[in-house]
Amino acid sequence: MRQIPLTPEIARIARRIVWFEPPRAALADPVRFLAYAFARATHEDMAIIQRYLSGAELAEALDHAPPGIIDKRSWAYWNLKIGRYPAPPLPQRQLD
Repeated sequence: MRQIPLTPEIARIARRIVWFEPPRAALADPVRFLAYAFARATHEDMAIIQRYLSGAELAEALDHAPPGIIDKRSWAYWNLKIGRYPAPPLPQRQLD
């Protein structure tokens, strides 16, 4: 997956959806950043983010999403948006 550029628009989005770290750190792992975006971004935010990513990259982010970030409703919605219905199971934490 390619990096999402740190533009002023993306920095504004990153500050809001990954509020606990600076935008550059939030964007360092695009899959993790997208997991937060799938769960917390507005429609307008996602339109901006999608300028930089293909549908295949969104699917890749869902396929590799860290557990515990995306809620059930957002998981179902974004899987439907990329053509998966029914959605696969949410990512689960593995406890040893």
